[in-house]
Amino acid sequence: MTALHLWLRHETRTTERRTPLVPSDARRLVDSGVTLTVEDSPQRVFPAEEYAAVGCRIAAPGSWVTAPRDAVIVGLKELPEEPGALIHRHLFFGHAYKGQPGAEALLRRFLAGGGTLFDLEYLVDDAGRRLVAFGYWAGYVGAALALLHHRDRLTVPLRPTSKEELDERLRTVAGEARALVIGALGRSGRGARAALGVAGVDPTCWDLAETRELDRPALMDHELMVNTVLTTSPVPPFLTDKDLDDPGRRLRTVCDVTADVGSPLNLLPVYDTTTDWDHPVRRLREEPALDLIAIDNLPSLLPLEAGTDFSAALTPLLLDFEAGGAWVRCRERFDMAVRQLGGPGGEQSDV
Repeated sequence: MTALHLWLRHETRTTERRTPLVPSDARRLVDSGVTLTVEDSPQRVFPAEEYAAVGCRIAAPGSWVTAPRDAVIVGLKELPEEPGALIHRHLFFGHAYKGQPGAEALLRRFLAGGGTLFDLEYLVDDAGRRLVAFGYWAGYVGAALALLHHRDRLTVPLRPTSKEELDERLRTVAGEARALVIGALGRSGRGARAALGVAGVDPTCWDLAETRELDRPALMDHELMVNTVLTTSPVPPFLTDKDLDDPGRRLRTVCDVTADVGSPLNLLPVYDTTTDWDHPVRRLREEPALDLIAIDNLPSLLPLEAGTDFSAALTPLLLDFEAGGAWVRCRERFDMAVRQLGGPGGEQSDV
């Protein structure tokens, strides 16, 4: 069997500082016989020299398009618009299976080239639980930004930092706040609760039991809300335009960690575009004021911590990439999406 060749691509989004593979785990892969090519990247939290030092090949940014056909391209966020036909196997967060904007176009690029998307969001165990995720750090950063903004202490534009520096800022705004975390028992919810705890805020915690029969007046009675719930089946929304127009609401700051904008399954269908590092907050209502934070790469603001944790979970799975298992389920989800577009699906003999 041909040795596995992984190709870590440069992220074209300028605010993407994370990496799915850190140098220490790259060493583990190389020592196990994996060929690992790493594209140079001016913004990645780890410089290319650290990958070269552990035996990785270094390539130019964007050169994955001419990589050998059997190379597996590893990334995080969206691909550039070209090439129009994708011939490789790709590992990244494709956001292509729930009707999001651009989803069909992405899948058709794979159809055109015969490539395959292994969407990391759908890399799950036998029980359907995600095996790799940035959720904890997304929740942590999202709640931290929401609280800093709520206290009028958010500095923009946002810049990457460390957990120690972020925690120090949170301690400067410590005090009581009527905060609500929805999805409090999940990865992102735990991260949100931890960040609020640094500032001495003990939030109301809702999970499945509390959202099954949503107490909307109770939700609106909080000053700050962090939503960490990402659903794959239809659920009544947590907030509607009617809620926002309620003159008696106390809610002033909302952070949507999921940023599932454009999806028909979006639980906060009160906005139509995400926010970003330059403009992290959007005013949704003036009287009374209501502000939204909906950044779709929150963990990139803590790139070292987020990348290290993610890489630790992904590396053992990459070592078993050719063996199947969770990767087969991930491939089957892609094939189902392709068939729904009228395509033939993919070969099932390998991953």
